[in-house]
Amino acid sequence: KARTWGVILVIIVIVLFLALKEAIDFSQIDNINYIIETIRGFGMLGPLLFIIVMAIAIVVSPIPSLPLDAAAGVIWGPYLATLYAVIGAEIGAIIAFLIARHLGRSLIEKALHKDINICNHCSDKTLVAIIFIARLFPFFQFDVISYGAGLTNISLKKFAIATFFGMIPMTFIFALTGKSFF
Repeated sequence: KARTWGVILVIIVIVLFLALKEAIDFSQIDNINYIIETIRGFGMLGPLLFIIVMAIAIVVSPIPSLPLDAAAGVIWGPYLATLYAVIGAEIGAIIAFLIARHLGRSLIEKALHKDINICNHCSDKTLVAIIFIARLFPFFQFDVISYGAGLTNISLKKFAIATFFGMIPMTFIFALTGKSFF
């Protein structure tokens, strides 16, 4: 049953990515002007499109999320941009976590022919602190943290809370500085 959920999540992400590939050139995702024009072109659906693209950027590496934060800051200002970016990044982080939780461990264990034990003896408190701190610093890859956390014994709820509160400060700063590009 758990594996089924992992497969379903992977299929959903692939379908969304392929559907959006028709509307968005993901090779241009690091071009802030392109992002701004594309999202504005969707009018009132722009925030929803942005949230979906942000979620995909977290799940599908190596799509960068930093230019998305900056472009959102230009489009909506720092407060709404932070809100939309955090919603999208949280959704993406949870999907990546669940994919790793439901598919990753068994696939890696089968490939290595042994059990993997990533921080199995770490307390939830320790894992929450690690995730929270990693989210505060942009040089830790968001997707790696999300997938890695899915391989630990941390609960989804605690992972989601640490991720949510840990990403807000830097997301706000990137959205705020987005205006400085123009």
